[in-house]
Amino acid sequence: MQKRANQADIAERLGVSVSTVSRALANEIGISEAVRRDVQRMARTLGYRSKHIIGMPAGDKRAVALVPLGGATSGLSGFYSGIVEGMRAQAAEAGMVLDVRLVNESVVTLEMIRKQITQADAGGVLLAGIDAWDELTQWCGQENIPVVLVNGSDPKMRFSSVSPANFYGAYQATQRLLDAGHRRILHYTHRYRPTILQRQRGFEAAIAATPGAVGTIVNTVERKTSELLADLLDGKHNVTALFCWNDIAAVEMLEGLYGPDSTLPPSFSIVGFDDLPIAGMATPRLSTVRVDREAIGRGAVRLLALHMEGEAAILQLETGVTQVAGETVATGQAFAYR
Repeated sequence: MQKRANQADIAERLGVSVSTVSRALANEIGISEAVRRDVQRMARTLGYRSKHIIGMPAGDKRAVALVPLGGATSGLSGFYSGIVEGMRAQAAEAGMVLDVRLVNESVVTLEMIRKQITQADAGGVLLAGIDAWDELTQWCGQENIPVVLVNGSDPKMRFSSVSPANFYGAYQATQRLLDAGHRRILHYTHRYRPTILQRQRGFEAAIAATPGAVGTIVNTVERKTSELLADLLDGKHNVTALFCWNDIAAVEMLEGLYGPDSTLPPSFSIVGFDDLPIAGMATPRLSTVRVDREAIGRGAVRLLALHMEGEAAILQLETGVTQVAGETVATGQAFAYR
C-alpha cells in the first residue's frame, strides 16, 4: 500500500520546515501568501488531506491566457476569438479571474512568459497556439505552475492540452474525397506543429486504407499558396482533388481553381479545415471541417482548474469535429488521369 503523504513530505518537497507547512495549512498569520499558496498547492499535488484545505486560495483563482497576436489579427482571428470566448465563459462559471493577453508567438521566450505570469499574479497559464519546450517545462515544474496548451498538443506529454480531433478530422475529410471517386489527392500542409502533423497523418492513413489511392504532400516551406496554385493549373501534380491544412490556404486558391481562366475540370474538388468565417463567405462555399472553437476554450479552462486544484496527471483532451458540406466537392464523377 502506498504511504499517505504527510506534512514532512510537503516540507521536504518545498525545502521549508514542518512548522511552516503546518502554519500555512492552518492559514495562520505570519505566513506570506506566496508560501501559503505553494504549501497548499503541494499538499493537493501529493494528495494530502486536511480540514484546512477546503478549496483554492484566492491567489490560485487567477490565471493568464497568452494568445498569439498573429492569430488574433490575421485570417485566424475567427479561430482564436472563438477559443477566447469559450475560455472566458468557462472561467466566469468556475469563479476564475482570467487575464487574456496577446503575445507575439514568433518571439515567445521563457522570460516573457514569466513576466506575463508575474504581472497577472496568475496561479496557472493557458498557452494558445504555443508549443512546449524543455526549458519551459523545467521552470514550470520547479515553480509548480500549472500549464495547459490550447489548440496544441505535447507528444512528450509534459503538459496537458486541448485540441480538435485533427487526425480523425483529416481522415474523414480525405475519405470524403475518396468516396466522391478521387484517387489522386494532394494534401497541402504547413510547418510541423504537432497538431498540423496529426492532420497530415490522418490524410496518409485514409490514403493507405484505400486500394489504388495515391497521396501527394506539399509543405508551405516548399511552395507558397500562389506557387502551388500555379503548379495545379499547369497539371504538375496530376491530381483531381486538394485537401488543405486550413481554410485560409484553401480560400486563397478558390478563385484560381474555379475562375473563368482555370484549366482544371469542374469536377476538381477542394476541402479545407477549421470552418472559419471566410469559408462561409467564399464563392463557391468551401467544403471544410468544422472545429468547435468555444469547446476548446471551455475544455482548456476546465483542465487548468483541475491542475490548480492539485491534479498531477497529464491530460490530453480532443474535441470532436464535423464535416461541412459546402460546394467544392464533386460527387459521382469519373476522373481521368494523364
